[in-house]
Amino acid sequence: MADKGKSSGRGDKRRRYRSDGTPIWGKRAIDGPGIWVTCVKGKEKQTVGELYDLFEALAEEMWPAQAHDGSDNDEMNDKADDLEAQIAKEMAAMKKPRKEQIFANCQTNTPCVIFISCKPPVDPIALVIKYVQDVVETGITRTKYTQRLTPVSGSCVANLPEICGLFKKVILPFFLDAGDKKYRYKIELRIRNHHTVSRDPLLAELAALVPEGHKVDLKSPEVFILVELFKSVCGMSVVKDYYRLQKFNVMEIANTKQEGADFTEGEGRVS
Repeated sequence: MADKGKSSGRGDKRRRYRSDGTPIWGKRAIDGPGIWVTCVKGKEKQTVGELYDLFEALAEEMWPAQAHDGSDNDEMNDKADDLEAQIAKEMAAMKKPRKEQIFANCQTNTPCVIFISCKPPVDPIALVIKYVQDVVETGITRTKYTQRLTPVSGSCVANLPEICGLFKKVILPFFLDAGDKKYRYKIELRIRNHHTVSRDPLLAELAALVPEGHKVDLKSPEVFILVELFKSVCGMSVVKDYYRLQKFNVMEIANTKQEGADFTEGEGRVS
């Protein structure tokens, strides 16, 4: 029995490494593609609620087939006079698996900081840009306490090897797919509540991973590599028009569009 226990222990250790030799770290509370959000202090709970409403509405608009998949409950009232048929339908509905949530709030345990994870078919970048562009066009937010939204295409443990691995997975394909097009780019790195990885060495490591021909441009970049380090988690994505869209700060965009109107600090412009 003891030998089996030891063998199992060794097996567990082996399973903590991928086939390429890189370590597999423990499961994180914050994981996967998603959206980092900053909000008014003390209004985190309300912000999560308004984000669920907003994101679900946008998802239904942008990915309608998936958002409405399996929603045939309206037919349950048909043939109400046929009791047996009605009972059969209700039993079938009860046996159906519950529709999987595509958005989930991940606890950050930090004031003003929220992370909402996204599942397919949702693309967090497309979702954020759609919402931000709507605010730019109308000057009206559909949220009251939400400030800046930062989409990330993936997340990893915040150490240098894992960050470089994530970069190769979610950022590098953008440049490889560009063909002959050469981009001017800037790495927008934001570090919060993290003291392990230093800014300058990380920027140097990531810049070295960008294929030759693409150039760093701090003044007028065409694309932005967003890198978020928060506690033990790192997320990243590549976007365009980041400065034109005021760094995806919808409260700031609305304030700029409606300058001069009465506005209570921390309450945004809501439709």
